[in-house]
Parts: sequence; C-alpha cells; structure tokens
Amino acid sequence: MVNTHQLCAQKYKIYRMADNQVVSVNDVLEIVKPGSVLVFGEQHTDSLAHVLELNIWTSLHRQFGSATVLSLEMFERDVQPIVDEYLQGLISEKNFRKEARAWNNYEDYRTLVEYAKEHGLKVIAANTPARYVNRVTHNGLKSLNAIGKYARKHYLPPLPIETLDGKYAALFAEVMGGHEMSGMHLYQSQNLWDATMAWSIHQLMREEKHSVVFQVNGKFHSDFHTGLVERLVQQYGHKVITISCIPVADITKPDWQKLAGIADFVILTASPTP
Repeated sequence: MVNTHQLCAQKYKIYRMADNQVVSVNDVLEIVKPGSVLVFGEQHTDSLAHVLELNIWTSLHRQFGSATVLSLEMFERDVQPIVDEYLQGLISEKNFRKEARAWNNYEDYRTLVEYAKEHGLKVIAANTPARYVNRVTHNGLKSLNAIGKYARKHYLPPLPIETLDGKYAALFAEVMGGHEMSGMHLYQSQNLWDATMAWSIHQLMREEKHSVVFQVNGKFHSDFHTGLVERLVQQYGHKVITISCIPVADITKPDWQKLAGIADFVILTASPTP
C-alpha cells in the first residue's frame, strides 16, 4: 500500500479552499462522514494524482471499513456484472479487462480495483455506455427515448435528462472555444455522462444510506461543484466533498483567483503533465 508520506513533500500540496491553508489527507478525511460522497477530479494523465487516489481510497477504507465504495468514471454501467464477477474472483483479470472494456490506461486505476478485490469492497461502474453518448452527440437527448426498455432501466438515468444551465454551460462553451454547437448535442452528451454517474451513485446510496462513496472522474465533471456534483446535491440531496487535482509548474504558488470556487480541496502536483 502506498502512503502519501512516502511521496516527496515537494511533489504535491493540498490546499483547503475555505481558508487557503495547506492541509493533509487526514484533514480532508476529517470532514467525510457516513452517507457522503468524496469526489476526486483528476487529469487522466497525471501520474501523481493516481498515487494520491490510492492513498485516499485506502485511508477511507481504514476509517469506514466495509461501508466504503469505489465509483469510477472508467467503467460503464452495462459492464457492472463483469466488474462484480472479477471482484468475486469468478473470472480472470485478462477476461475482466477485455470484457469490461477497460481504458487503455487502466494500469493507472488497477491498484484501486485490486484493493477493492482484496478487501471485498464494492466498485460502481458509473459511466454511460459509450454507444448512448455517441447517439446523443449525433441526435440529442430525446433520441434516448428510442432505446429499449431494458437498457433504459438498467443502463441510463431516468428520462428525460435536463441539461444544466448557468456555470456549467458557460464552462463547457469556454472549453469549446466559444463556438456555437449545432443543436448543443455535444453539451447534451456531456450532461448524459454526468447524469448517469450521479444516478449510479444515488442508486447505491439509496439502498446503503451510510456508505461513503469515493468517486474518481475527470475534473471537468466536478470542478466548480457543477456537472455530476451539482446533480448529486440538487437532484438527490447528497452531501458531497470535492477535490480538484491539478498539475502545475510550482505547487507553492497557487493562482487563488483562478482556483476560487473550484473545489473544497485543491491538490497541486508537480507532475510532468502539461
């Protein structure tokens, strides 16, 4: 097991955004309570972020035991039975990785899954099957109404899915360079992504109210408390704590103006990621 104390102190700093103070992983975990969601927003290529994720995941387990649940953007809802079979030791890792359509950089998340397997913890395959994201990108959210009843029930959040306005829409437009998107279908598919992950977490917590869910996703899905975080809080009433992990040139000089409101905690990493 990797501990953040084993990492060079100059490689990362955790800032509590309420008072801009440097804190520890333990300070983050202090505010996590049963029945809450801790969201870790990463840049997928940030290798140090993956080390920190493992440390937080194992620390959560030590604190909350079997109530701890891992939720991953990196697996889609229709492969949940395959994830479960692997965690139960019923299938090989080779079959698991192939049939669960593991990401090309799955090695970055493998330690999280293996820890869950070793300790009998649940893993949520939280994301939307890519075929439905593709459908919405081309045809809009209303096109999901044509999907079969079984798939709608098991793989999609409740329909219709409303797109988020305000801050999230503005952030998405900024990422797109301010260009008008034909029919806003790209933004609609982004909303499907978030809505599905939020629904996946809510389904688990509706049944297991005292669980602590550790959600790992690309940071755009959760920065500024928008995306899936906004849905978890506004639609489902869940308590959510957010982390945004950002590779920077100098971890000792946060750009407070740029970071204002981005998350409850910001981790700056001295990562080679641009």
